[in-house]
Amino acid sequence: MSPHTTGGLGLVRSSNAGKPMWTLVGTGALAHARTDHIHTTELDATAVDKQLLRSGVEDVMEAVDRYSAKWAATPGGADWLHVQHVPVRRFVAEIVRKLLALNSWAPFASAPGPLILAPYEGLVGLRSSSSREYLAYTVTWSGVAYVLGAAAPHNPTRSAQLRNRARTSTANTEPRPLPSDLGRQDVLALSWTSRHAATLTPVLAELARGGQRSLLLDLATDAAERCSSGPAMGFELRAAPSDLFTVSGTAEGLHRPDDEHVVQVEGHGIQLARLGRLLSVLLETSGGCTQPSWRTVVRVESWLDDILSTTRPHTVLLSNDTSPLGVLAAHAAERHGANSVHVQHGAWTPESVAWPALHSRDIIVMGERDLALGRGWARHPEAEVHVLGQPRFDVLTSLSRQTQRRYLENLLAPGGRRAPTRIAVWACQPFNPDHLKSHADLLLDGLAEADGDWGLVIAPHPAQGADAFTALVKRDAGPPIAVVDPRVGARGCLAGANVLASAYSTCGIEAALLGIPVLEIGPPGERTLGLTSHGLATRCEAAGEVAVALSGLRAGPAPIPRAALDAVCRWRGDSATRIARLITDRATSGPRADDSTHHHPGAAASPKDEGASVR
Repeated sequence: MSPHTTGGLGLVRSSNAGKPMWTLVGTGALAHARTDHIHTTELDATAVDKQLLRSGVEDVMEAVDRYSAKWAATPGGADWLHVQHVPVRRFVAEIVRKLLALNSWAPFASAPGPLILAPYEGLVGLRSSSSREYLAYTVTWSGVAYVLGAAAPHNPTRSAQLRNRARTSTANTEPRPLPSDLGRQDVLALSWTSRHAATLTPVLAELARGGQRSLLLDLATDAAERCSSGPAMGFELRAAPSDLFTVSGTAEGLHRPDDEHVVQVEGHGIQLARLGRLLSVLLETSGGCTQPSWRTVVRVESWLDDILSTTRPHTVLLSNDTSPLGVLAAHAAERHGANSVHVQHGAWTPESVAWPALHSRDIIVMGERDLALGRGWARHPEAEVHVLGQPRFDVLTSLSRQTQRRYLENLLAPGGRRAPTRIAVWACQPFNPDHLKSHADLLLDGLAEADGDWGLVIAPHPAQGADAFTALVKRDAGPPIAVVDPRVGARGCLAGANVLASAYSTCGIEAALLGIPVLEIGPPGERTLGLTSHGLATRCEAAGEVAVALSGLRAGPAPIPRAALDAVCRWRGDSATRIARLITDRATSGPRADDSTHHHPGAAASPKDEGASVR
């Protein structure tokens, strides 16, 4: 966690009738404290045991499910926790992480006691994030004290930052009427990020070539995440109504009076009614398509029901069926008798998802290593998992490395100046600013120490604002640095790099498939794609390790066995064709063509050229 998530508060030991108590005070009071005390930012920066964190979160989520899952449901029968599980689980993880950090502080561990909150501090706030749209909700330390039972007569539920967010209109309660020209469709696909669109559109194009009619619903609320293709690829593209995601309002079902229901987490008793009131904040504020409010969820369900009733598809195609919109769509497909198909759009590891649950009937995964995870996460009683690769990687078979190299050189040395002889591309994730800076320092210090003439090209995550890297580009010393045009991204230039560095961007898999060396960067314990364990990357936890890895590249990359690549992604250039065939086979109830992992040649999508988006 960032050490700047909760503001200027400290925790000081006090007592009541001889029993220890811990009071949240302004940091100015810490200088005069005569008893044990700590700044909350130090607690926020404390590393916690990941296994204890996972088990604590699981215990709380199970208790919330038993206690309150039936408090609210959509007209279609999807309960609030089923749909909103991902944002709720992330928020619960913030609470459990803080409790574990508190327990790890020796003075508290030796004399545990109740927390006294800071009056007037909001109970739910936002963590820093470099994402343009995602709302990183967190619980403040006063919020922690509140769920543990502290009196809070003067504390608003929302922090000032949340209260100051622009209030959205609640006047419209029904979605706009559907267009009259939708017509019957064979496949209905949903996308709300550029990664979804890039994964699904090659499949829809293959379906069109086979005579199947498809409609892609673009639900993105961020203009940069919208799909730009459609009729040119043979399928219909429709955007969601502009006001579909702007509804907020009270989630009445989650506002219940205090009662005796408590869940124990590492010696702390979390009051479930109070936790429900904090969770209501997540359901009452609209976070766009990634975190729709509860009233928006109800509205989207009605809109989807109308579309499904009008188009009557045999298949609903998704690239995320775990976050709120995906859960809702899979649930709606089941009610309307359509088969649901999920195509994995990013790499999976056991820790890579907020909620290990997949709700579709057919689950398409990239590589052999994803089979066990897909089967373990599947929730549909008849679920099947198929290893068919990644449709958006089909274009890699025809990429021009020379033109992408020229693009990188022009970024680092515009106007015909001399470019560095070796170029690293950093594929980023939308971390908070401090986390992002730690990765930048590790990588830039390693580049500076490495043999050779290196430059760095930063490729922001598609959901990330480019301004997050302004300070890095203005550095006076060190290797030359440039930032990729967001419309290009790492996928549009990595083929021209000498090395790709990332923590867990899926672009690491693309680079490995192209034979480009990959560095999995980050401090010890940081999650990565796990490519190192397959011999497809080098793990670098410090700048010196980056320097050694870069200096060693002069020997040239070692050949990579096909089996190692297939474990991570089955790559033949025909994934879209094979997925389209599976969809049509399922729709006609005929025999499956053959074993899902057998190779069938198919037409690859057209390659993209230098400086062009490959989403």
